[in-house]
Amino acid sequence: MSFTEILFSSCQKKPYSVKLRNRRDEVPNQMLAKKLAEKKNKKGIREIVENLWSENQNVQSDCLKVLYEIGFLNPNLIAEYAGDFLKFLKSKNNRMVWGSMIALSTIAAIKAGEIYKHCEVIKGVMEKGSVITKDNGVKILAIVASKHETYSKKIFPYLLKHLETCRPKDVPQHAEKTAVAVNAKNKTAFVRVLEKRMTDMKSSQTARVKKVIKEAERY
Repeated sequence: MSFTEILFSSCQKKPYSVKLRNRRDEVPNQMLAKKLAEKKNKKGIREIVENLWSENQNVQSDCLKVLYEIGFLNPNLIAEYAGDFLKFLKSKNNRMVWGSMIALSTIAAIKAGEIYKHCEVIKGVMEKGSVITKDNGVKILAIVASKHETYSKKIFPYLLKHLETCRPKDVPQHAEKTAVAVNAKNKTAFVRVLEKRMTDMKSSQTARVKKVIKEAERY
C-alpha cells in the first residue's frame, strides 16, 4: 500500500492498521507525517503534495494536515512546496487557506525571500480570514520581517497596526509572535503600542504583554 493509499484510507475513515481502527480524529494523519519525517521520505511527501490538488476536499485537507505536521517536525522536507501553499491562499475552501497559512508558518524562516514577494496577499488573507489564519499570518510575517532589513521596513509597520487594532484578547499572542521581528530600531514603537493596549486587557493578558515588553527592551 502506497503512502497515498494509506492517507486515502484515513480520509475515508477506514482503518489502515489494527491500532487505528474506527479512529475519528486526526491522529492517523499525524502518525503518517511522523513516519514520513522520520524516514525523510521525499517520494512519499511528493505524493501527498500531488494530492493537494485532488477533487476530493477531504483528501485535500488531510494531505495538507499531513504536510504541515511534517513542517512542525522538519520544515526542510516541505520547504520546496512553498509555492503550492501560497497558491492555496486564494482557495475558496477556508480549510485549505488556514491550513496553508500553518504550513507557511513552519517554513517562513527557510523561504523568507519567496514568501516576502507575496506578503500583500498574506495581509489580504489575514484581513478576511479566520482566527487561525490571522494567528499564523502574524507569525509568518514576523519571521519574514526578521530576516532582512528591507523586509522589516515593509512588514513591521503593518504588524504594529495590527497590534493596535486587533481584539484585546489577541494582543498577547500576537505580540509574542511579533517579538521575533523586534530590533533596536523598532522596539520603541513596539513597546509604545503594547503599553497603550494594556489598558483594555485582563490581568493575565497584561502579564503576558509585560513579559514581551521586558524582552523587547533588551535590544
